[in-house]
Amino acid sequence: MPYTDDSALPDVSDETLRDALATTIPYTILILKAGPRFLPPGPDRDPEVAAAIWRHGKRNFALREVGLLAIVCPVADGSNVVGVSVWAATTEDVERIYSQDPAVLAGILVYEIHPTRTFPGSTLPRWTDAPAQ
Repeated sequence: MPYTDDSALPDVSDETLRDALATTIPYTILILKAGPRFLPPGPDRDPEVAAAIWRHGKRNFALREVGLLAIVCPVADGSNVVGVSVWAATTEDVERIYSQDPAVLAGILVYEIHPTRTFPGSTLPRWTDAPAQ
């Protein structure tokens, strides 16, 4: 549904929210940032940086394939944040996994890890009105 204003949203009772909050499931969020050796994509990117980012992407895809990396979202808005991900793993496991990322080891990327929770069945709906990037 396209958002117009809050009047179009359904009413949620206190009881409904309390019941839903009692069912939340733990996950971990990772915020990926540009490190000291980061160079944005483009013709001036050092080939070593590009190769490390490629290995990083392949590793992330493998982690996604085995179900650890539930959601991965590259960010390309020119800010210091270059990605956000949601993990079906503990913060300790994500730290252990990400400390071995090839782009992290090369000083290209740095990260923050945060525990979080979400509701059972949370998904990303297909957003057909997404603007072209």
